[in-house]
Amino acid sequence: MRPRSGLDPGSVWAQRLRQLEQRLRAKEERIVVLETENAALHLKLAEELRGNIRVHCRIRPLLPFDTAAGHLVSQDRQRNFSEEVAYATDDETVLVKCSRPGHASINKTFQFERVYSASESQDAVFADVAPLLTSLLDGYNVCIMAYGQTGSGKTYTMLGPQSEENLVFAIEDESELGIIPRATQEVFRLISEKPPGSSWVEVSVVEVYNNEIFDLLAKDSCGKGSGIKRDVVTTREGKSDVPLLTHETVESASEFLHLVKKGLQLRVRHPTLVHAHSSRSHLIVTLTITTVVSGDSFGTSWEDEQTSQRLHKEVSCTFPQKMKESKSTSSSRASSPAQLEATEKMKQVKARLQLVDLAGSECVGMSGVTGTALRETSFINRSLSALADVLGAIAEQRSHVPYRNSKLTHLLQDSVGGDAKLLVMLCISPDQKYLTESMQSLGFGTRARQVQRGQVKKKNFPVLSKIKPKTPVD
Repeated sequence: MRPRSGLDPGSVWAQRLRQLEQRLRAKEERIVVLETENAALHLKLAEELRGNIRVHCRIRPLLPFDTAAGHLVSQDRQRNFSEEVAYATDDETVLVKCSRPGHASINKTFQFERVYSASESQDAVFADVAPLLTSLLDGYNVCIMAYGQTGSGKTYTMLGPQSEENLVFAIEDESELGIIPRATQEVFRLISEKPPGSSWVEVSVVEVYNNEIFDLLAKDSCGKGSGIKRDVVTTREGKSDVPLLTHETVESASEFLHLVKKGLQLRVRHPTLVHAHSSRSHLIVTLTITTVVSGDSFGTSWEDEQTSQRLHKEVSCTFPQKMKESKSTSSSRASSPAQLEATEKMKQVKARLQLVDLAGSECVGMSGVTGTALRETSFINRSLSALADVLGAIAEQRSHVPYRNSKLTHLLQDSVGGDAKLLVMLCISPDQKYLTESMQSLGFGTRARQVQRGQVKKKNFPVLSKIKPKTPVD
């Protein structure tokens, strides 16, 4: 009897077919194993993050006199050759040699969830960030922020190398890309594994400059990009919100990068003695990922693509305008009781990914700033101090947390206050002359690790037909 394929069981082609079927089964079994392992790792990571802020520390390479990075350094300071005093002794420990003239050197150690030595690449840094992103489509908020002294490598870590024109993504070697472009690529990769049309992404880009919020994606009356001042308020639900903030829908990582690049060209930068391209503002890039899921299978994938496409059409009124227009001809096909019941059970799952490149703390005497730059430095240091105060209040479980002492902390209230998985990326210089600033950053990271915020919450939004707009109140 011939097999269903019609081939002679003893033929070469039949044997080849059996081999291919065996290989296919082996691949399928391997996929199941890998998915199980991935789920276990994801669960473990979620448990580690529950109630705590995760802190990583990156030590940038030693740059003699800091001239290798294009920095401006005074003649007096060039006479003091750079000395390395901060090291990564292992993947979780930073060792700092503290010494004063006439005193013996004292070694201090700091423990974090992950420590990167000066030789570790952007790939290594993002490998530890990527697992956080897998929970976005399940409705968990994620915030990743870089903290450290100016010139310590925050913008390189978050964005990548900077060109003179500030086209930070215009680089040939993708291995140099930072967390922001890589995270976006990963988000769209995760979305591509979902049923088509079941998720969409909106982007906003703001900077906090001199304690004012500016919308970097806003356009003036002529359609030209211009940072427009916005304000932050607290909604009735106790969440922070920026009314009238520009949100752009993007459908690919390249579209996102093009959009953000235009916003970055408006970001305020001035040279100092420490950093030739010092960022004078805090940059916050936010991706809002909305996923439509069935109420019966919340947190899991739909059974098949056909079902997901039908459900997507039925709620096309909730999609961004460009997606709604393409689906308008089929938005009213749900007519049977079964279809209406499926529509009623649908839910929106929203999650927010905030990517924050904080302006660097500065010692005025070292940076040599005057005039406008001195005023900028004052606002930068005060906002970073406010961030430390907020973390201190949460760590000490005070009844009042001073979020409103700064526009930065008010804007980041939901992320810092416990509604997101928060990763702080400390960036420090190993140089002796930056020892005071590095110790301050390491102290900030140590305090952040002590914060107990309670269980991280999933953003489970109500049934689509019952969603009501939020009214901001201050």
